[in-house]
Amino acid sequence: QVQLVESGGGLVQAGGSLSLSCRASASIFSSNAMGWFRQAPGKEREFVAVVSRFGGDISYADFVKGRFTISRDNARNTMNLQMNSLKPEDTAVYYCAAAAWTAFITANPPRANYWGQGTQVTVSS
Repeated sequence: QVQLVESGGGLVQAGGSLSLSCRASASIFSSNAMGWFRQAPGKEREFVAVVSRFGGDISYADFVKGRFTISRDNARNTMNLQMNSLKPEDTAVYYCAAAAWTAFITANPPRANYWGQGTQVTVSS
Protein backbone atom coordinates (compact mmCIF):
# COMPACT_ATOMS: atom_id res chain seq x y z
CA GLN A 1 0.00 0.00 0.00
CA VAL A 2 1.44 3.33 -1.10
CA GLN A 3 1.42 5.67 1.84
CA LEU A 4 3.19 8.72 0.42
CA VAL A 5 2.15 9.99 -3.00
CA GLU A 6 4.00 12.73 -4.85
CA SER A 7 2.54 14.85 -7.61
CA GLY A 8 3.36 17.96 -9.58
CA GLY A 9 6.46 16.98 -11.49
CA GLY A 10 6.93 17.81 -15.13
CA LEU A 11 8.99 19.60 -17.73
CA VAL A 12 9.90 23.25 -17.34
CA GLN A 13 12.39 25.60 -18.90
CA ALA A 14 15.32 26.93 -16.95
CA GLY A 15 14.25 29.84 -14.80
CA GLY A 16 10.74 28.50 -14.47
CA SER A 17 8.82 27.18 -11.49
CA LEU A 18 7.14 23.97 -10.40
CA SER A 19 5.27 23.01 -7.29
CA LEU A 20 5.45 19.48 -5.92
CA SER A 21 3.05 17.96 -3.44
CA CYS A 22 3.25 14.91 -1.23
CA ARG A 23 0.11 13.54 0.28
CA ALA A 24 0.16 11.07 3.15
CA SER A 25 -2.31 9.26 5.33
CA ALA A 26 -3.36 11.22 8.37
CA SER A 27 -1.69 8.83 10.78
CA ILE A 28 1.65 9.14 9.05
CA PHE A 29 1.51 12.85 8.36
CA SER A 30 0.51 13.96 11.84
CA SER A 31 3.27 12.09 13.59
CA ASN A 32 6.24 12.69 11.33
CA ALA A 33 8.64 15.26 10.05
CA MET A 34 8.49 15.38 6.28
CA GLY A 35 11.21 15.91 3.74
CA TRP A 36 12.16 15.99 0.09
CA PHE A 37 15.02 14.20 -1.59
CA ARG A 38 16.08 13.93 -5.19
CA GLN A 39 18.09 11.59 -7.31
CA ALA A 40 19.51 12.49 -10.69
CA PRO A 41 20.59 9.85 -13.21
CA GLY A 42 23.90 8.33 -12.24
CA LYS A 43 23.99 10.19 -8.94
CA GLU A 44 23.21 9.33 -5.36
CA ARG A 45 20.04 10.43 -3.68
CA GLU A 46 20.47 13.76 -1.92
CA PHE A 47 18.59 15.70 0.70
CA VAL A 48 16.66 18.76 -0.48
CA ALA A 49 14.52 20.11 2.37
CA VAL A 50 12.79 19.12 5.60
CA VAL A 51 9.95 20.48 7.71
CA SER A 52 9.15 19.41 11.26
CA ARG A 53 5.80 18.06 12.43
CA PHE A 54 4.32 21.46 13.19
CA GLY A 55 6.32 23.43 10.66
CA GLY A 56 8.49 25.32 13.12
CA ASP A 57 11.77 23.79 12.04
CA ILE A 58 12.75 23.98 8.38
CA SER A 59 16.06 23.46 6.69
CA TYR A 60 17.35 23.27 3.13
CA ALA A 61 20.27 21.95 1.23
CA ASP A 62 22.59 24.78 0.27
CA PHE A 63 21.99 24.29 -3.42
CA VAL A 64 18.26 25.16 -3.11
CA LYS A 65 18.36 27.91 -0.52
CA GLY A 66 16.59 31.01 -1.76
CA ARG A 67 14.95 29.11 -4.62
CA PHE A 68 12.87 26.35 -3.03
CA THR A 69 10.30 26.64 -0.26
CA ILE A 70 8.99 23.71 1.73
CA SER A 71 5.69 23.86 3.57
CA ARG A 72 3.11 21.59 5.06
CA ASP A 73 -0.64 21.74 5.54
CA ASN A 74 -1.52 19.55 8.48
CA ALA A 75 -5.24 19.94 7.84
CA ARG A 76 -4.83 18.41 4.38
CA ASN A 77 -2.03 15.97 5.22
CA THR A 78 -0.01 17.50 2.42
CA MET A 79 3.52 18.76 2.08
CA ASN A 80 4.57 21.07 -0.72
CA LEU A 81 7.81 22.10 -2.37
CA GLN A 82 7.68 25.33 -4.35
CA MET A 83 10.60 25.38 -6.74
CA ASN A 84 11.53 28.66 -8.39
CA SER A 85 14.43 29.72 -10.60
CA LEU A 86 14.89 26.14 -11.68
CA LYS A 87 18.16 25.08 -13.26
CA PRO A 88 18.96 22.15 -15.54
CA GLU A 89 20.93 20.62 -12.67
CA ASP A 90 17.69 20.41 -10.68
CA THR A 91 16.57 17.66 -13.07
CA ALA A 92 15.93 14.55 -10.98
CA VAL A 93 13.30 12.28 -9.55
CA TYR A 94 12.01 13.94 -6.41
CA TYR A 95 10.92 11.81 -3.48
CA CYS A 96 9.10 12.68 -0.30
CA ALA A 97 9.87 10.93 2.95
CA ALA A 98 8.55 10.79 6.48
CA ALA A 99 10.51 10.26 9.67
CA ALA A 100 9.96 10.75 13.37
CA TRP A 101 12.36 13.69 13.59
CA THR A 102 13.90 16.22 11.24
CA ALA A 103 17.32 14.91 12.22
CA PHE A 104 16.31 11.52 10.83
CA ILE A 105 15.56 13.16 7.50
CA THR A 106 18.84 15.05 7.32
CA ALA A 107 20.92 12.13 8.58
CA ASN A 108 23.27 10.45 6.16
CA PRO A 109 21.93 7.97 5.30
CA PRO A 110 18.42 9.19 6.09
CA ARG A 111 16.38 7.23 8.61
CA ALA A 112 13.00 7.65 7.00
CA ASN A 113 10.16 5.31 7.83
CA TYR A 114 8.24 5.99 4.64
CA TRP A 115 9.11 6.94 1.08
CA GLY A 116 7.06 7.99 -1.87
CA GLN A 117 7.49 6.55 -5.33
CA GLY A 118 8.90 9.74 -6.80
CA THR A 119 7.95 12.31 -9.39
CA GLN A 120 10.13 13.36 -12.31
CA VAL A 121 11.25 16.96 -12.63
CA THR A 122 12.99 17.90 -15.86
CA VAL A 123 14.45 21.35 -16.43
CA SER A 124 15.46 22.15 -19.98
CA SER A 125 18.17 24.65 -20.80
